[in-house]
Amino acid sequence: MSLIIDIIISGLISGSVFALLAIGFSLIFGVARIVNIAHTAFYMIAAYCIYFVTHKMGFHPIWGMVAAIALVTLMGLISYKLFIKPIREHEGAVLIATIAMAMAFQEVMSLIFGGSYLSVPSLIKGYFVILGVKVFYQQLLTLCAALIILTVLWVLLMRTKLGLAIRSTAQDREVANLMGINESRVAMMTMGLSVGLAALTGAVVVPLTVLEPHMWMHPLIMMMAVVVLGGLGSLKGSFMGAYILGFAEALVVFLAPMGAFLKGSVALSIMILVLLIRPEGLFGVSFEEER
Repeated sequence: MSLIIDIIISGLISGSVFALLAIGFSLIFGVARIVNIAHTAFYMIAAYCIYFVTHKMGFHPIWGMVAAIALVTLMGLISYKLFIKPIREHEGAVLIATIAMAMAFQEVMSLIFGGSYLSVPSLIKGYFVILGVKVFYQQLLTLCAALIILTVLWVLLMRTKLGLAIRSTAQDREVANLMGINESRVAMMTMGLSVGLAALTGAVVVPLTVLEPHMWMHPLIMMMAVVVLGGLGSLKGSFMGAYILGFAEALVVFLAPMGAFLKGSVALSIMILVLLIRPEGLFGVSFEEER
């Protein structure tokens, strides 16, 4: 029973983190067809920002999280305006540009903070015991925060004018323009929302993870796997795919501890098996190339 509880807690936390990253990635892909490889690099910058504010400036981690979200969102908007928007219609160029951005961010973090492993203290100390299993308050806080963010995002997308504009633009850009929606402005706002979600993910998960300059790579692989598994541009698919792969990772780690290094490979294998049966993903829609 204790093993099952460990798997459930770990799977829920990993799935929630993957869902936050994948939904943010899917938003900007759906609206502007931008494959933002630097998405998880913004998540990394947010984590390092919290470390800097906490350890170098001496402030409470909460203030570091606020600063990280504001700074990273601003960086995302500036990056979009300067580097992505001018080449937005050329998907290959955007892909290469965002890869270059991610590598540049990695090197900058390495120069500033070095390559050593760093950490941020937990916001809440202590734990409680369920059936002999220690559940730390920080784990519970991280899970609740992630679920609250996902709920707020759902309300934003489904119950507000901005959400309607985002969904309309993602469905058909030309029709959205004809209906009076400023597609360029919506793309800009969606980029800010997408990068803000990456920063929020970094803020939520930073007390449970270790900081190092390559920390963006594994989440990137898992995020891409989630998006492809769920269906490109499908928010529901990203949500479901995130928890499928999150629990797949947890099962590998707890059932085969000696093979924990294979957790990413197992998750990717699940994605490949699903795509062999359903090439468009779980909730993707098959479409023909525009002529």
